[in-house]
Amino acid sequence: MLLGAGVFTRDFSLRREQMLLAFVAGLGTQVVLLRRLRLDSRNVLSAVVTCFGLSILLRADALWVHPLVASVAVASKFVLRVRGRHVFNPANLGVVLALTLLPGTWVSAGQWGHDLAAAVWFVMLGTLVTGQARRWETSWIFLATWLGLAALRTLWLGQAPAVLLHQAGNGALLLFAFFMISDPMTTPARRGARLVHAVTVAAVAFAWQFVAFRTNGLVWALFVCVPLVPLLNLWFPAPAHRWTSPASAA
Repeated sequence: MLLGAGVFTRDFSLRREQMLLAFVAGLGTQVVLLRRLRLDSRNVLSAVVTCFGLSILLRADALWVHPLVASVAVASKFVLRVRGRHVFNPANLGVVLALTLLPGTWVSAGQWGHDLAAAVWFVMLGTLVTGQARRWETSWIFLATWLGLAALRTLWLGQAPAVLLHQAGNGALLLFAFFMISDPMTTPARRGARLVHAVTVAAVAFAWQFVAFRTNGLVWALFVCVPLVPLLNLWFPAPAHRWTSPASAA
């Protein structure tokens, strides 16, 4: 729904061929590695989520960028692991690598616009997803910290309240809060540690954007704070998150 709304109502600079190639490459990489490592070959939903994330966030001039990044992002889950867990959010890692190493790539933070209706839909859909993943507090603490810092900056500069409302209705901010930083596989296992992680990412993102005046603060903040996750898991151990259906849990 999010990708379709962006493509058909927001005039995304995303070609259908790029999206198709991203899904073919990402799912193909997942299936090949699962069979190579003799793991459950039916577990492809993670790769689907990664391909959706890349299609929503990443833009490129060439057709080969999206499939290459999708393959690298999915493969990172099997290669870059600490204590049996992958530490990078695959879509986040793919976007950062593309922006750093590949020419003609970018992230258009303003492509989602600032419509109130879009913001409400992001919150509703995001709450549904994070509620199922039992990570809702991560999203809300992140938003509260980031918007709290933004409110203090607005007061400090004597800006109108409309400035803060404009920032709060940013679709890219809500997309990041509910669909990226809330990833249960790459956030700390203990709830208190997740709150520390969310506050840290929000502070780094705010400093990146409003102190260093650099773009893509949300994406870079999550990437920079990756080493914090295994440290928090080490200091505050807890059982790792596992996706289970109600029947299997019973």
